[in-house]
Amino acid sequence: MGNDVRVRFAPSPTGHLHIGGARSALFNYLFAKSQGGKFILRIEDTDQARNVDQAKEKLLDSLKWLGMEWDESIDVGGEYGPYSCMERVGLYEGYIQQLLESGKAYYCYMTEEELEAEREAQKARGEMPRYSGRDRDLTEEQRNAYEAKGLKPVVRFRVPEGQVIKIDDAVRGEVTFESDGIGDFVIARKDGIPMYNFAVVIDDHLMKISHVIRGEEHLSNTPRQVLLYQAFGWDVPHFAHASLILNPDRQKMSKRDESIIQFVEQYKELGYLPEALVNFLSLLGWSPVGEEEIFSMKELGEQFTLERVSKAPAVFDTDKLAWMNNQYVQKAELDTVVNLALPHLVKAGRLPEDMTAEEKDWASKLIGLYQEQLQYGAEIVELTELFFKTEIEYNEEAQTVLDEEQVPEVLGQFLQELEAVEEFNTASIKAAMKATQKATGQKGKKLFMPIRVATTGQIHGRDLADSIELLGKGVVTARLQLLLNN
Repeated sequence: MGNDVRVRFAPSPTGHLHIGGARSALFNYLFAKSQGGKFILRIEDTDQARNVDQAKEKLLDSLKWLGMEWDESIDVGGEYGPYSCMERVGLYEGYIQQLLESGKAYYCYMTEEELEAEREAQKARGEMPRYSGRDRDLTEEQRNAYEAKGLKPVVRFRVPEGQVIKIDDAVRGEVTFESDGIGDFVIARKDGIPMYNFAVVIDDHLMKISHVIRGEEHLSNTPRQVLLYQAFGWDVPHFAHASLILNPDRQKMSKRDESIIQFVEQYKELGYLPEALVNFLSLLGWSPVGEEEIFSMKELGEQFTLERVSKAPAVFDTDKLAWMNNQYVQKAELDTVVNLALPHLVKAGRLPEDMTAEEKDWASKLIGLYQEQLQYGAEIVELTELFFKTEIEYNEEAQTVLDEEQVPEVLGQFLQELEAVEEFNTASIKAAMKATQKATGQKGKKLFMPIRVATTGQIHGRDLADSIELLGKGVVTARLQLLLNN
């Protein structure tokens, strides 16, 4: 296919980038990479009422954060621009006029109230609501009468009757639709701005889009678009509709669904790594060859094929995403992990915004201590809670450890050894533990468990000597003294 492959992602600037949209963008991007083709980013902003300020910029930022690069768009230009629909409105007018003059489209003057009454009457008769075709064949006299009333028309496409529309979908196989079930649909609003289904066909044709890869929710739009291609006598692109993404309960997601975080920007804010999110999204409805699950963007681009995109719905497994992100966090440079986690400690009030070099060094060591188990940046606040407590409460399990008969001797000796330490660091703390073992004859759990519980309040945790160093000599000795005096 090579240079003939041109794909696009065309989001509407109505809010943040949704994970479903991000997956569609990713599949297009990976397909372009695998075929040596071009990836185009276009903004579908014809629905002016729903457009949100700064949404375009946020969409681009989220896609860049994920690591996608485009060959043509509103920011880099290209020979088929402009790349936002509202800058192409003048261009659409000629094509609308072409359909009107050929009788393949017509003006419709029905009001919203009339259309609603028509729909309600159809529902009452048990029929599927659709436009009846009242204004299909208006005479010039009838049109003039409507105009005289001040009514502004929409433009409707005249859907051919009795036609079977066949779509050879790269994912779903052959899909057929009956034209009689569609009804004449609006292609331009009363203000002349085209509807999505019309604008997308014109843009895809003029931008030489070869493959339209998108989510299953767009499948119902496809017959309307195919009819428009046929009306203009244009070649129809190859279609591929990826499966729905279900929530963890295997239910169709809605934007009000609180069981799942749904926007890319939220994952960025929570401290996920973009490489991990890309890896995870790529496996929602696409399967690689073999059992491997961890892939770089480059490896995904080399492997991706439409043949391995599944028809079956994909389940967004939040636990799997957390596991996958942890795999990337473990292998990341410490500076990267610090950048993910540190803002959350600051936001939680655990650390100041303006830190000294000493405070930054301490924070880096603390985050490094938890790098192996950290699933995402924001988790650091809960994981490191013990380091920001002035006092600790010992739960029942911890108290059971502290009640063992050897504990006073172990803690007393360990306190004595720590108080003699001049440079309080991991090495000197380990030496103090070893000296305590030698002096008391206690070892293993009998030695280390009381020290861990007494200093951290926890039965289990990260490396004990590292934890004690980060708690600081003053905090640790005060805790030991308090326990020994009780």
